[in-house]
Amino acid sequence: MRTKLAAILGLLVVLSLVLAACGPTPVPQTIIQTVEVEKEVEKEVTVVETVEVEKMVEVVKEVEVTAVPEAAKPTGTLVVALSTNPNTLDQPITAERNAHNAARQMFDSLLWINDQGELEGELAETWEVSDDGLEYTFHLREGVTFHNGEPFTADAVVFSWNRYKSPDLEWNERWNMADNVEKVDDYTVKVTTVEPKPLLLRTIAISWAIVPPQYFEEVGEAEFGQNPVGTGPFQFVEWVQGDHITEKAYPNYWKAGYPKVETLIFRVIPESSTRVAAIQTGEVDVIGRLSSEEAKSLLGVQGIQVIRYPVARVYYIAFNNMTTGLDQPTMDPNVRIAMNHAVDVQTIIDSIFEGFSKRSTGFVATGEMGYGAVEPFEYDPEKAKSLLAEAGYADGFEIDMACPAGAYSHFEEVCEAVVGYLAEVGITVNLEIMESGKYWDLEATKQLPPLFGDSWSELMGEAYNRMAGALLGEEAAYSSWSDPEILSALGEIATTVDSEARQKLYEDLQAYMMENPPFIYLYEPMAF
Repeated sequence: MRTKLAAILGLLVVLSLVLAACGPTPVPQTIIQTVEVEKEVEKEVTVVETVEVEKMVEVVKEVEVTAVPEAAKPTGTLVVALSTNPNTLDQPITAERNAHNAARQMFDSLLWINDQGELEGELAETWEVSDDGLEYTFHLREGVTFHNGEPFTADAVVFSWNRYKSPDLEWNERWNMADNVEKVDDYTVKVTTVEPKPLLLRTIAISWAIVPPQYFEEVGEAEFGQNPVGTGPFQFVEWVQGDHITEKAYPNYWKAGYPKVETLIFRVIPESSTRVAAIQTGEVDVIGRLSSEEAKSLLGVQGIQVIRYPVARVYYIAFNNMTTGLDQPTMDPNVRIAMNHAVDVQTIIDSIFEGFSKRSTGFVATGEMGYGAVEPFEYDPEKAKSLLAEAGYADGFEIDMACPAGAYSHFEEVCEAVVGYLAEVGITVNLEIMESGKYWDLEATKQLPPLFGDSWSELMGEAYNRMAGALLGEEAAYSSWSDPEILSALGEIATTVDSEARQKLYEDLQAYMMENPPFIYLYEPMAF
């Protein structure tokens, strides 16, 4: 019989263990499940034992034995709705949170960030960092196996780490933080860097995953992304493209008592209204990325819990200065500043989200380390027109833009609103609402149009991962922007150990990014 869970959440990461660790300010565990269980208790029993003694006289002895309860086995099925179809189930190169959520259940990393934002051991039981911050030693958990039976050892860690360092791996800038990784013995790995990497441990705790060397080399990266094998609490069963992903509890998972659920199904349902209907009829147990109206419609519905929480995410319209945008007016910083002044972000928030969002003041979310109190661009269409005229575009210009379909709540409407505001200052935007899989593929290869709408959430509790992923030029994962000043600043941030000094560097960088904006800055959401 399927265990019923009716809940709504914005971010699902590890259903079996901890559901969304996001740095020092983790997203709350948002799956709340009511189940009936049979409570096992310890009980005293009396056993009659017959023993032989020296004189061969048969006696009876009473022995008290304490029965030890067995760990509860996983039961039931949990069905989670995804708003987009994953690009891959190879966790480190998942393009978007939905894909990451589905993949994360099947993998473990060396470390984990708990609900208090603290680092805990996962596949590494313990670790040490040298006094100079250049050497990391990880002592691995013994007795762990991959889902295909391969043993987990230091060889798998070295193989996975070297894979992440490869320039052939998409978005390898996330992992290329070590200069050397070596096996000390079967269960010890030493990592060295040539300069301090204060974010290394948190980076590998976020999205890193250990893969089985033999299986990966046999099938290759593409096939691995379709049929993944990890050490996580769930193992892969099937992926019907565009429909669902099925995973089942791994019976030999190293953490006793986990996972709690026997079968985990991710169903792809792009339309938010269809997701709402699905949870009302019991077809799914968890949905997310809802509008405020949809969330309100479910308040008070029996058996459904609506959970609202802030999330370290920013939404923006990105400029491309690397490929398709090279010959566009947006290469001029005054044009980009003008476009920021042209968009009435507060009205978008009030009309589309009923106030359940806040104006972003840059590319760093409120509450993250690195956030600085930068004043946002005022809505001033006349100033926008003046700046465009100064740049030589008094009559405006025409430009292309892409927006991912179904990826984020009401984001298509946001993109359409931005297009409307830009039209009012003479900029004609040709908007394509693009199928999300195609969008992520083009984003990874820097081939999206000169303008594209997107969003980024942060899991470390610090802004570096987001900024590096969008602003490291050729190495960037989620944008197409290259600026020597930004590259230099990010390099300094990445090697600055002192947190106060690092915060000052972040603030200086954000001030620069207001004078030379790589984005039209939009809003921070309140997630449902």
